[in-house]
Amino acid sequence: MRAILARDWGPIDTLELAEVAPPQPGPGEVLIRVRACGVNFADTLMVAGTYQFRPELPFSPGMEMAGEVLAVGQGVGNLAAGQRVAAIAYHGGFAEQAVIPAEAVIPLPDSMDDVSAAAFPATYSTAHLALAHRASIRPAERLLVLGAAGGVGLAAVEIGALLGAEVIAAAGSAEKLEIAHQHGATHTIDYRTESLRGRLREITNGDGVDVCFDPVGGEMFRQAYRAMAWEGRYLVVGFASGEIPEVSVNRLLIYNFALVGVEWGTYMRRRSPWIGESFRQLLAWHAQGSLHPRVSATYPLERTVDALQAVLERRTTGRVVVLP
Repeated sequence: MRAILARDWGPIDTLELAEVAPPQPGPGEVLIRVRACGVNFADTLMVAGTYQFRPELPFSPGMEMAGEVLAVGQGVGNLAAGQRVAAIAYHGGFAEQAVIPAEAVIPLPDSMDDVSAAAFPATYSTAHLALAHRASIRPAERLLVLGAAGGVGLAAVEIGALLGAEVIAAAGSAEKLEIAHQHGATHTIDYRTESLRGRLREITNGDGVDVCFDPVGGEMFRQAYRAMAWEGRYLVVGFASGEIPEVSVNRLLIYNFALVGVEWGTYMRRRSPWIGESFRQLLAWHAQGSLHPRVSATYPLERTVDALQAVLERRTTGRVVVLP
């Protein structure tokens, strides 16, 4: 079969397309024919060797995928060959076939196609985990979403609106903000032409935001951090800007707000029942037509590096998907 391989740690242009032997499922594992694989910023960190988890070399990156079951290993009783599924793993998706632990495989409803399914699990579950579980967001609270037109940001906009929040979307162009508005944002801020902190003061009448969803970090963190409301919750989701900011904790004390980490993979590793509950709710919302995963581009397997580069340079809106 064909697969994208990382043979050593390094930049994404060191990845290569190779012919490899098809994998075989062991006990508790499932062999999947990969029809679509979502592209994530975390994939670039995995290839560079700077992600919090390092697979054994060589490996194929690609964390979330969709397709159908080809075979199941010993002890797998809830899945069968021919069944359409989505799967979430740390790697393996940028290939024509992948072996995944059965506990990380999700049966797909007929209402969701493969491309949407590959763009759905990690981003929507991260946003749902952050807003509903970590922030316990309440109706009418003000939610600021940074990077609001990116994959996880757009998911946070949709879920925040579904949970009744007043969503303030911040992104770097009018086009991106229009997409966020279409997905449920009430207010928009172009942080390339406007002062983020100044506009937040204007929108909230100086009261600040109750919840901030931040997958960006860097300068946007510094501005948003100073615009939090009393008893607010600042969700640290990632650092797409490439800069991990430092904080002055005295502000947490003065304004009684919380800085909250959101690392979705930890919940998967700990096999948290909250993940299963989250997926059931998300799939129900999708079936009702309340969630609309946006895929702005698809790439064939041989152009995986181009797909990763587009995400790395933040030239995309919504999700990018590779089609093995």
